[in-house]
Amino acid sequence: MHKEFDTGLVWLRRDLRPHDNAALSAALQSCKQVHCAFVFDRAILDTLPRADRRVEFIRESLVALDVQLRQLAGKPQAGLIVCHGFATTALPALAVELGADAVFAAHDYEPQAIERDAVVRDVLQVYGIRLITVKDHVIFERHEVLTQMGKPYGVFTPYLRAWLSRLGDQAPLHYDCEPHASALADRPAAHAKAVPELKSLGFVPTNLCALGIVPGTVGANALVDDFWERMDHYDERRNYPSVKGPSYLSVHLRFGTVSIRQLVGLALQRKLSGSVGASIWLAELVWRDFYFQVLANFPHVSNAAFKPEYDRIVWEQGDHAQSLWTAWCQGLTGYPLVDAAMAQLNQTGYMHNRLRMVVGSFLVKHLGLDWRWGERYFAEQLNDFDLAANNGGWQWVSSSGCDAQPYFRIFNPITQSEKFDAEGKFIRRYVPQLAGLSAKHIHAPWLARPADLASAGVQLGENYPLPIVDHAQARARTLARYAVVRKTL
Repeated sequence: MHKEFDTGLVWLRRDLRPHDNAALSAALQSCKQVHCAFVFDRAILDTLPRADRRVEFIRESLVALDVQLRQLAGKPQAGLIVCHGFATTALPALAVELGADAVFAAHDYEPQAIERDAVVRDVLQVYGIRLITVKDHVIFERHEVLTQMGKPYGVFTPYLRAWLSRLGDQAPLHYDCEPHASALADRPAAHAKAVPELKSLGFVPTNLCALGIVPGTVGANALVDDFWERMDHYDERRNYPSVKGPSYLSVHLRFGTVSIRQLVGLALQRKLSGSVGASIWLAELVWRDFYFQVLANFPHVSNAAFKPEYDRIVWEQGDHAQSLWTAWCQGLTGYPLVDAAMAQLNQTGYMHNRLRMVVGSFLVKHLGLDWRWGERYFAEQLNDFDLAANNGGWQWVSSSGCDAQPYFRIFNPITQSEKFDAEGKFIRRYVPQLAGLSAKHIHAPWLARPADLASAGVQLGENYPLPIVDHAQARARTLARYAVVRKTL
C-alpha cells in the first residue's frame, strides 16, 4: 500500500488515548513510520499553581499512554516522546530532529490554541514539513451544523434538532488504529525516556489519588462501564448533587482519555431502545458541541458578552466587591448550598452541574459581580476546565450568552437548596458545622430559632457566617442593574 509520507509525527494534545484517535489514525494510514509526542507547554504550565490536579492527571495519563502505544506497536522501543518547553519551538524542533515530513494533530478551537497552531504551521513550513489537523474531540464542528440561512446557530434547541438529524441512527465513525499500528516507530535513543516526574516539571502531587480519580483510559473505561448501568436513570437523578447521577466523565472528555464518538454511540444505542435517560444525556453531549461551535464561530465570547449590549452592565467594584468576591470563593456567603458547592470545588476540583448554575447565578445576580470573575476562578479550580463549556455556562447564568436564561430569572439559593438537596445531605458533607441542623433549617440557618441553632452547635457569625446579601434586595438591585439591557431589547 502506497503511503504519502515516509515519517510522520503525531502531536497529541487533548486526545490522550491510543484508540479511536483521529490524528493517530490519519498518520498511521499516511506514513511509513510514525512517532507520537506530547509537549508540556510552558505557555500554559507557567501560569498554573504548582499543585494542579490537571497536570497530575495529564502526567499519569501519559504514563499509561506510553505503555499502550508500545503494546499497540508490538515494539518495546516504541512509545511516547514527551517534551517540556514552549510548544511553538519544541514541537517544530522535534519534528525536524525526527526527519518528519508531516505533523498530525487534532483541531483545537480556542483562540490561543489557534494562534499557537498558526505559529507552529509557519515554522514547520520553513522546513518543508506539513501540519495536518483533523476533527477529533467533537462530533460536528464549526460550520457542519448551520441554519437554513447558512448561519451558525445561536439557540440550542433548533441546533439540537439539526444535530440529531445530521447524526441519524448510525453511531459516529470509529477510527481503528490497530490495522496500521506496525507503522509506530521506535523512539530515538535520545527520546527513549520515561514520562517526566511532576517535580521535574515544577509541580507537586495533589489529592488526585485520594479523590479516587483514575487518570487515563483505564479510569475512563471504568466510569463508562459504571454509567452504562445508570444511564437510563440519568433524567431522574442528574439534578441532585448528593445522588450518583452524572457520568463523571467530564475530565476524561476534556483530555481525550475517552472518545466523544464512543460516548455518543453508547447514548444513541440506548436512546434508540427507548431510554429517556440516554436521550437527555445525549442532549448534554450535544451542548458540548454547541459551545464549541459558538467559540469557533464567535471567538469574541472568550472575553466579551455574546450579546454586546450586555457589556453595558456596570458591575460592582471596589473594596466591598472584593470582600464579596472573597466570601464567594471561600464558600462563606451564608447560603449553605452555595457554600457547600464552593467547598466541593475547592476541595475536589469538581462541581455538580446544577450547582454550577446556582453559584454562578449567585455571583452575578446576588453579588453583582462580573461573570468573568467567576469564569476565571472556575478556570483555575475545575479539573474539567474547558474554555468553550466554561464560558458558555457563565454567559448562560449572566444572561449575556446565546440561548441564556432571561436576565430577570434569578435563582433563589434557598428554594434551589430545598428542591435539589431537600434532606441537606450534600450540605452536611461539605459544610459540616451545619450537620446538626434539621432538614427544615439547614437551607436557611438564619431563619431558625436560637434554641435550634444552639442545640445544633451553630453560632451564626462565629462558626458559620450570616448571609452576606438579602435575596429580595439582591433581586431588586439586579433588575435595576440589568435595566440598561432591557432598554435595548
